[in-house]
Amino acid sequence: MSFKEIPHTADVKIRAEAPTPDALFGEACAALMQVMYGDDRRGGTKRECDIRGEDQESLLCDFLSEVLYLTEVDGLVFSRADVRIDGLHLHAVLDGEPFDPARHNKGTEVKGISYSGLKISHDTNGYMLEIVFDV
Repeated sequence: MSFKEIPHTADVKIRAEAPTPDALFGEACAALMQVMYGDDRRGGTKRECDIRGEDQESLLCDFLSEVLYLTEVDGLVFSRADVRIDGLHLHAVLDGEPFDPARHNKGTEVKGISYSGLKISHDTNGYMLEIVFDV
């Protein structure tokens, strides 16, 4: 995975890198699931989501908020996200499994996705983001 936690005073801040915006959003989803549930996540149960945003930052926040919602409401833990972005529209196929308290209690509860400190940038090496998860 190409993300890491960076120091933050109260919440969890993540920096992720990827070669494309699609992969970057997938890494952000993987980071969210890692923070919440740890490493032991498998596939087998799929969910799809379609999101429209006003800009890249709102598209990312809305996508991760939808992942958080599906996790809470459907009791699923996602192992991967296949993300396709077309302009300001995102379609994702999420692959996961039902929450198992014996395996998925290794993380921190995330209450929401913050716009504060959110930054998406790119250069010749690819795309990078910094995002804060409210815990």
